[in-house]
Amino acid sequence: MEDMKILVTGPTSSVGLPVSLALAARNEVTGIARFGNAGAREQLESAGVRCVTVDFATSDLAEVEDEYDYVCNFAIARGGDADWDRDLAANGEAVGLLMARCRSARAFLHCSSTAVYQPAGAHPLAETDPLGDNHRVMFATYSIAKIASEVVARTGARQFGIPTTIARLNVPYGDNGGWPAFHLAMIEADQPVPVHPDRPNRFNPIHEDDIIRMVPALLDAAAVPATIVNWGGTEAVDLEQWCDYLGELVGHEAAFVETDATIGGVTIDTDSEPAQLTIVAGTDAIASSPGIIAMRSSS
Repeated sequence: MEDMKILVTGPTSSVGLPVSLALAARNEVTGIARFGNAGAREQLESAGVRCVTVDFATSDLAEVEDEYDYVCNFAIARGGDADWDRDLAANGEAVGLLMARCRSARAFLHCSSTAVYQPAGAHPLAETDPLGDNHRVMFATYSIAKIASEVVARTGARQFGIPTTIARLNVPYGDNGGWPAFHLAMIEADQPVPVHPDRPNRFNPIHEDDIIRMVPALLDAAAVPATIVNWGGTEAVDLEQWCDYLGELVGHEAAFVETDATIGGVTIDTDSEPAQLTIVAGTDAIASSPGIIAMRSSS
C-alpha cells in the first residue's frame, strides 16, 4: 500500500502504534487519540504521522478531516462497572460518528476482539459461534462494548455504503507489548501467573509483524455487508506453554495459580478448509517461539 491517505484511531496502542509506523513509511497517515502517552506521540510524529488529539468518549469528531482513502480503527476503551457510559460511547458511538464523518473512504477496518464470544473453553471458535461476555472477569465493559461497536460498524457499512472488515483480534504481541509481555514481567518478578481452571488455556497469538502484513489484505476484503473474520495466528498455543518458554529465556521458572478471576482459553478455528482468515489475509509467517524471542529481546 503506497501513497494513500489513511486515518488510524488508537495509534498509541500496542497494536495501533506499530501499524501506524509501518503505514507511515509509504503513506500519509493521521492518528487520532487522547495522546496521554507523550513518548508515543513523539515517536509517531518523528515517523511522519500527523497527530490530532481526540477524546472518543466526548468528541463529535468535527476536528477530524473527512477525506481519507482508508480508515483503520484500533481505538479501545475498557474499564470497570463504573465506566459503562464512557466505554459504550468511546467504543460504540464513536464508530458511528467516525463512519459518518469518513463515509467516502474506500474501506474501513474495525479491529474488534475474540472477547466478543461466549466462553467456550477449548472449542475452536468460528465467526458464526455464539457471542457472549468472556472478558468480564478482568474488564467489565470490554466484551459487551466490543459487541456494541461491531453492531455500529455493521450498520455504518450498510447505511453509508462503506466497505468494511470487522477483524476479531486474538492475542497480539511483539516489541510493543501484549499479554505475553505482562506474563514475562510477572515471571521475572517471580510472581505466579493466573490461569483458568478450565484447561487448556489455549489462544492464537499473532505477532505485530504479521498484523502489519495482513492489514492491506483485510482492507481489500472489506465489503457491504461487512466482512467478519477472526484474526490470530494459525498456531494455537497454551498460555502455560508460552509462559514456560519465557521462563526458560530469562532463567526464571514460571509458576501458576488457578483462579476463576482470569480469562479462560479463547481459541479460533484455523482447521476449517479453508479458514476465513486464510481466505481473507493468508497465514501468519512468524511462529510463536521466534516471535516471543524477538519480544523478549526488545523488552
